Amino acid sequence: MTRTDLRDLDDVDYPAYTTGQAAMMLGVQQAFLRSLDAAGLVRPQRSGGGHRRYSRRQLHLAARIRGLLDDGHGIVASARIIALEDELASAHAQIAELRSRLNAATHP
Repeated sequence: MTRTDLRDLDDVDYPAYTTGQAAMMLGVQQAFLRSLDAAGLVRPQRSGGGHRRYSRRQLHLAARIRGLLDDGHGIVASARIIALEDELASAHAQIAELRSRLNAATHP
């Protein structure tokens, strides 16, 4: 068994959670997580033995998808909504950065 550097657990992309742990944390069936993998929406890393391992970022994404499905959206629509939300958040962050630069340049 390999040891995990505890600093890795702080990394939101570190694949720390098994399918069972992830399902329990999210309150879903393991089959739900496997279906997200099969659909290509949440692609967990695989352990040396081929078992799925999820990161905190992936758990957050799965929770977002679950919420949209609970609201009545289909899986394809949920994926599109999340992609658009993420794109919009990125655009807002970029606009805020550009405004900050402009403000710094015009008010030294």
